[in-house]
Amino acid sequence: MKRTSTGGFGVIDLAKLYEEKHIFGFFANQLTYPEKLTYHPLVFEESVDSSHPAYEDLKIYWDEMHKYSLEEIKEMYTYTFDFQKETTLFMTYVKYEDAKDRGQMLARLKVLYEMFGLSMPNSELSDYLPLMCEFIYAAEWVGDDRAPRSFGMLLAVMEDGTYHLLKALEKYNSPYLYLVRGLRETFKSCIRQEAQRP
Repeated sequence: MKRTSTGGFGVIDLAKLYEEKHIFGFFANQLTYPEKLTYHPLVFEESVDSSHPAYEDLKIYWDEMHKYSLEEIKEMYTYTFDFQKETTLFMTYVKYEDAKDRGQMLARLKVLYEMFGLSMPNSELSDYLPLMCEFIYAAEWVGDDRAPRSFGMLLAVMEDGTYHLLKALEKYNSPYLYLVRGLRETFKSCIRQEAQRP
């Protein structure tokens, strides 16, 4: 559970998260190494509605990316996510680096994915942001009693990791800033505010 600035607690609204599944496919796609089809006009049109809380940020991101050639985007992606430690797409790295705690969290995430039917390649780490988005996009959790706790942990890791990522991207003045901000707006829209009992 997350404490919110209103003094209450925020609980994940799993039904709302389920409604948002499709947009996590968009985030997974945009956070993966770019290819020509990544920026096809239909990708944006079919993923993001103008009424979506992340629309403004995602529209800025989308328009910014179309100012570059695919080769320039590939260079930007590699420079941003592969060469800078602070803008890593591994969500537990900044908090834990390579400590034992990180290993435990990676193992817990892997078990979570497998519990909901995603079998992970051994070569991938379970805190890789595109993989986490892809999991939300592909997973089926309606009516599963394990879902509230499992997805609570998953979104807490994503929220924490993207907070650090967002701060780092601000320094680099990167278009990816708007993509990550849009992802965080999407999390926020899936949190149900509950007032604290006196």
